[in-house]
Amino acid sequence: MELRSEYNEYRISVPKEFENIFTHFYFAANTSESSITKTLLPTYQTILLFCFGENATMSTREKTIISVDKCMVLGPVRQAFEYTLPAGCSIMVVNFKDDAFFRFFGKISIEQSVRHPDELLEENCFTDLWHQLTRLDSVTKQVNHILEFCKPYLQDQDITSQLLSSFENDLLNPIKVIAEQTHQTERNIQRKQKEQFGYSLKELARYNRFLKAIQLIEKETEKQNQVKWFTIIDEYGYYDQSQLIHDFKHFINISPAQYLKFQQEICNPKSK
Repeated sequence: MELRSEYNEYRISVPKEFENIFTHFYFAANTSESSITKTLLPTYQTILLFCFGENATMSTREKTIISVDKCMVLGPVRQAFEYTLPAGCSIMVVNFKDDAFFRFFGKISIEQSVRHPDELLEENCFTDLWHQLTRLDSVTKQVNHILEFCKPYLQDQDITSQLLSSFENDLLNPIKVIAEQTHQTERNIQRKQKEQFGYSLKELARYNRFLKAIQLIEKETEKQNQVKWFTIIDEYGYYDQSQLIHDFKHFINISPAQYLKFQQEICNPKSK
């Protein structure tokens, strides 16, 4: 947990019974007298964002400004975006794991969009939940309240989704293996992956490779070592330096050198 006098932010782990639904909660509060802007790295997760106090804003790559009043659903987060917390603003972010958003809301696609969750469930339960959260006097109580609220809505994960979530062998084609295991066609497995998780396995593999490169960069900079770009290229199977630069541009819209320069302003939700 990291606490600073003007911008407080920290991750909150979830109880074991919720570990296949949420990766973690994230809380941030701006107690300074001016706005603070951060960049959120892509997570390939769908997030539920609660905003308290002044409205937070998000800026897309196309420079569209979105104001967050009470709560929003966003995802899967494929590319980095900037978010701004004005003075007196705090946020609580619920990070859905794998297909958990599908199991919560059902067959609703919100790909690359921002929506109020009440629109997805066709009732005002999330607005009511936001009002309930504002009356609680601690972040811990808010998290526990959200967890209790979620229980009636969640559906069980089916066998195919369990296999997709847990597949870890990089040397095998997961679509082919799972199709054989479950006696389904590969097309059906691909459709289920896209529909329930919100992205293809090919997209996810590219993102995971980029994430590993980012994590190695973070380790080197923490040790105050010079980043050896060609070691990263060789370590993670990039074809050449231009392919690595292309992934930086694709996921976070800046060059590797710019990432090093602005690293302190970038929020990596996957970092522990």
